[in-house]
Amino acid sequence: MTTEALQIGNRTIKASELIPLLASYQMLPQLLRELIIDEAIAPIECTPQEVDQAKKQFYAEKHLTQEAEIQAWMAYHGLTASQLETITVRKLKLEKFKQATWGNKLESYFFQSKAKLDKVIYSLLRTQDVGITQELYFRIQAKEQTFAELAKEYSLGPEAQTGGLVGPVELNSLHPAMVQLLSSSQPNQVLPPTRIAEWFVILRLEKFIPAQLDEPMKARLLNELFETWVQEQRKQITSLRSEAGE
Repeated sequence: MTTEALQIGNRTIKASELIPLLASYQMLPQLLRELIIDEAIAPIECTPQEVDQAKKQFYAEKHLTQEAEIQAWMAYHGLTASQLETITVRKLKLEKFKQATWGNKLESYFFQSKAKLDKVIYSLLRTQDVGITQELYFRIQAKEQTFAELAKEYSLGPEAQTGGLVGPVELNSLHPAMVQLLSSSQPNQVLPPTRIAEWFVILRLEKFIPAQLDEPMKARLLNELFETWVQEQRKQITSLRSEAGE
């Protein structure tokens, strides 16, 4: 029985060396993730039609149109035909697992998360001088100059390039103070200067865009629930290993 696993140039990698090597290359977390997924999707059944479709989709994604290209791809990755079939069906099984596990929870999860998923388009003008910001606010109120003109001239962030216009962006990507201000204002209402972190800002909500539970959103939320589950599984395994003294 040989313990050799891989020949790289003049170096022979033994099976016993693989785990330490994976650890030194910081690849063990990825390996653990894939093993968790394999165990989860093992019971998932696929019809022959689904398997055939999964293969076609996989080849299309990899731009493999000829048998010679498929064989070359397999050789490059060191795969057998059986291993390749496992890979092509794996994504299908994973999607079916996600749907079976969390598909009926998407609507409630969406409504729990909706406040963070809503989007806004807004105008922003920011400086680091409260006096200048106050003066600019008065100019906007008096209609001496437009918000866009003043943002281009005075705003100190990248929004100056767009006349202060930002978005659409999700509320969860903004500073909590900005979320509170924008969520409680009306479109086209110019808000008085406010201190946020190191900036003095003037804000104007342009448009509020409610999140919709459409197909892209369903796919996103399904992946969020799945990723949370994977992280929990990894923590449990890591905790058990720590308790075992490994």
